[in-house]
Amino acid sequence: MLSLKHLAILASVAPLGALATGATAYDAGGVSNGGTVTGKVTYNGPVPTKKVIPTKDANVCGSIRDVKLVAVGAGSGVQDAVVFLKEVASGKDWGDPESPPEIDNVKCEFEPHVQVVRAGEIDVVNTDPVLHNTHGFYGRRTAFNLALPNKDQRIKVELTRPGLVRVECDAHGWMLGWIYVADSPYYALTGDDGSFSLTDVPPGDYTLVAWQEHTDATEMPVTVKAGEAAEVAIELKK
Repeated sequence: MLSLKHLAILASVAPLGALATGATAYDAGGVSNGGTVTGKVTYNGPVPTKKVIPTKDANVCGSIRDVKLVAVGAGSGVQDAVVFLKEVASGKDWGDPESPPEIDNVKCEFEPHVQVVRAGEIDVVNTDPVLHNTHGFYGRRTAFNLALPNKDQRIKVELTRPGLVRVECDAHGWMLGWIYVADSPYYALTGDDGSFSLTDVPPGDYTLVAWQEHTDATEMPVTVKAGEAAEVAIELKK
């Protein structure tokens, strides 16, 4: 049986579709004597890169460059990995969002590159003085498709379906961003050192998912006990 502390990764790698969810509506309420899931996401392989070749609007989009596909910090920690508990039926309140979510076209890149939001409204913004056509997909299904020809243009859209949204620009084919629409408040985006913490988790057995765009999704079991911390270590592999 897997131990709660220092749980090493013996997990299966799941396809991107594992981030889609058909879970029923989350029942938010108080949690009495919940536990915590803490840990670190790491990547120890060679850091891959992709070559970005802007084919238009070079004065805004810049020149040819290599971009790292995994942001690795101290101790092999992976920055901006999405970590969440899968299909939690009930638990803590969502709480107030820190700020209204948005995805911005900035110098022909999406900012933020990866984010986690609750279902609802998100602003699609164009900071650049060139046309962007921002196109979001749940798998192959279009979530939104917006032409933004004007600098500082802002359009509000709704993402009501939980799951992973891939964001592209139809005018600049190298642009790519990711939005994970959470189905419960038990999620985190890892920090510079790959660390994360999920608090006020109702006691029980769960599936913990860690996702990063290059390695895809990795799943592992975790057991949460009342008032205790389950410490996990997740090594992402391609």
